[in-house]
Amino acid sequence: MKTGLFFGSYNPIHTGHLIIANYMANHSGLDEVWLVVSPHNPLKDKKGLTNMYDRLEMAQLATENTDHIRVSDIEFSLPQPSYTIDTLTYLHERYPTKEFVLIMGADNLVSFKKWKNYEVLLDNYQIYVYPRPGADVTDWINHPSITFTDTPLMEISSTFIRKAIKEGKNVQFFLPDKVIDFIDSKGMYR
Repeated sequence: MKTGLFFGSYNPIHTGHLIIANYMANHSGLDEVWLVVSPHNPLKDKKGLTNMYDRLEMAQLATENTDHIRVSDIEFSLPQPSYTIDTLTYLHERYPTKEFVLIMGADNLVSFKKWKNYEVLLDNYQIYVYPRPGADVTDWINHPSITFTDTPLMEISSTFIRKAIKEGKNVQFFLPDKVIDFIDSKGMYR
């Protein structure tokens, strides 16, 4: 079973995340994709990060009717901040029959050498990369562990959505309706 791990803050999860996950689950040779909700990315500021359980619930609402995509809270029980290498070590012990593949945006690949034990990740895992605007990945083009995908280019971001909500703008179609209802019910990002 080839399982793609799509790590993210999902603050909030949006249509762009879902299109990428769906593409990876159905067009890249993976059997399934796990959206791994990260409590705290060590390369990002924790300020402005919504409660991890709310982010988890939004991801679950967004994917409840999907095939081959599931949501994982595996990092909730691991030390924070969350380092991908530690999570993968834990997952490999827990699910020894699964082949895990990392899914990341080209923007993350640009800063990949800052990741904890990135060489170990390259030696032991395949990485599927989706395009991001303005990301220069020429240094990685011929790396044997990296596969560049034809995933549709998504220029939508959670930052854009949080700002739009704060400004009282309509975010319909950027988020699944159930996620919008959840955000409204909690008064989030205002």
